[in-house]
Amino acid sequence: MQAGIITISREFGSGGRVIGERLAEALGLPCYDRSIIEQAAKESGLSEAFIEEEEQRFDNSMLFSLSMGNAPLAAGGLDLPGRVFEAESAVIRKLAGQGGCVMVGRCADYLLREYPALLSVFICGDFDKRVKRAVEVYGLPPEKAARTVRARDKQRARHYHFYTDRTWGGREWYDMTLNSSRLGMDVCVDLLAAAARRTFG
Repeated sequence: MQAGIITISREFGSGGRVIGERLAEALGLPCYDRSIIEQAAKESGLSEAFIEEEEQRFDNSMLFSLSMGNAPLAAGGLDLPGRVFEAESAVIRKLAGQGGCVMVGRCADYLLREYPALLSVFICGDFDKRVKRAVEVYGLPPEKAARTVRARDKQRARHYHFYTDRTWGGREWYDMTLNSSRLGMDVCVDLLAAAARRTFG
């Protein structure tokens, strides 16, 4: 298979990260998720913990501060959320230049939209199944799981829209959208592997 890149955007609790890892293994490609944070931290001078925290706290107050130009500034005059996004974007483009891979999250589908060999995927799931997985796999308290799943989805949607001006999960932006709750992870991996092999040769 020639060098191709598969980007995976996913709803919280859908298992998109695991699907990405299994897909990469099936295709013999590297999978980049947490490693994007690690490399962005090294190249930006920001800590991994800080970058991860900034990713998770993109809420209404942060969105308002960014839109009003009131977000906290880093050295050089760039706001800190912007600096995090810039650092991760640089890493994503650098990794894409190194060859075929699977990338999970972080607006990679948008950042690499002009890449000649790109397969962009959105993994969704039934809400109740995602809540159940959040409890069983992520260890969230049952009484807080549904609220957390909704909140994380909203954070991802706001972050994606702010930096891309696109609707997160909008079918027009993805080559494939798969419901992992109904298909199961194994079928999702098989379908994506087949699509990648046919798309990239």
